[in-house]
Amino acid sequence: MEPEKRQKPKWRDNAAAACVVVTFYVALTHLDTLAGTISVFAGYFRSVILGCALAYLMNPLAAWYQRGLFKGIRAAKLRWLLSVTLTVFSVLFLLAFFLGLLIPQLAESVKTLADNFDGYAASLQTMLDNSGLSLSGTVLDPQKWHTLSENMMDTISRFVSENASRILSATASAGKGIFTWVIALILSVYLLSAKDSAKAGAVRLIRALLRPKRAKAALEFLRRCDNILVHFIVDSLLESLIVGALNAVFMLICGMQYTGLISVVVGATNLMPTFGPIIGGVMGAFILLLVNPVHAALFVAFTLGLQFVDGYIIKPKLFGDSLGVSGLLILIAVIVFGNIFGIVGVLLAIPSAAILNFAYHDYLLPALENRKS
Repeated sequence: MEPEKRQKPKWRDNAAAACVVVTFYVALTHLDTLAGTISVFAGYFRSVILGCALAYLMNPLAAWYQRGLFKGIRAAKLRWLLSVTLTVFSVLFLLAFFLGLLIPQLAESVKTLADNFDGYAASLQTMLDNSGLSLSGTVLDPQKWHTLSENMMDTISRFVSENASRILSATASAGKGIFTWVIALILSVYLLSAKDSAKAGAVRLIRALLRPKRAKAALEFLRRCDNILVHFIVDSLLESLIVGALNAVFMLICGMQYTGLISVVVGATNLMPTFGPIIGGVMGAFILLLVNPVHAALFVAFTLGLQFVDGYIIKPKLFGDSLGVSGLLILIAVIVFGNIFGIVGVLLAIPSAAILNFAYHDYLLPALENRKS
């Protein structure tokens, strides 16, 4: 019996591949235009996109409430509705708690900076004189700082009067942004409440568009992507909470000021991979430097030790090997996604790298090897 002859690719496959290559080339050569078009198009759906993102972020907490706190309720719809309601109240409570913790301490730190402005100038001048350096005659001359502090209110008043229209425009934009977030939060509640029906509709659409084998593969791919994203979000939030709590305990033991403000900043910046801890450490050290340089030095030393513990103990225990991404790939993803998408790209660099990594090894490479054989 003669072996089966290998079927040659059909012309439609070659035409489809050519279209993909041409489209990719055109997209690369017109990135600015493409990015602008996407930005304008996304602007029309900003509330919807933010609502979907908020719903996705709150879904793990709602599912946890459903499995734990309300597991005794037999009615599935009532159980999920109570879980969503408690999730929204939990998020709003945490937001109000952090704002109530941050705003007073931030105002106090600004007041301390303004009150001690002349003292900082004198200390800097003494340090420069002792080290043999001089900034006299330059913009950074500390002797000019007292004049700046005396005329600061006049400068602010003149700036406000001269830029009243811009300030009003910025205020209107801020109000519009707040309104957008409120609409997004309301939409996220509706999306969470209708999660099962929306999920069923999406699955039905995929099965209607694709053949059974391809539909099954697509659903499996989306399931793995969802597992990676949820795992990353939950563990990142837990890691940041642990790091912020350890930082707060250390600052309380040492009697440092602005414990709540600095600990929240350290925990929040820890969400950003690679460069986030550095930013948080620098911000916290600068705030403490204005109050007590010794505390600032102790804080820097503790931050270095905490990041070592976080990198080699806390993070491996939480994430384990589930993401399976090398440090080099993470660094490349942070740089590339940060340049393309900004802060959002930095935050999503690790799960994006993990998705690209398993897609390459589990889908692209086997497909190429099978095509060659």
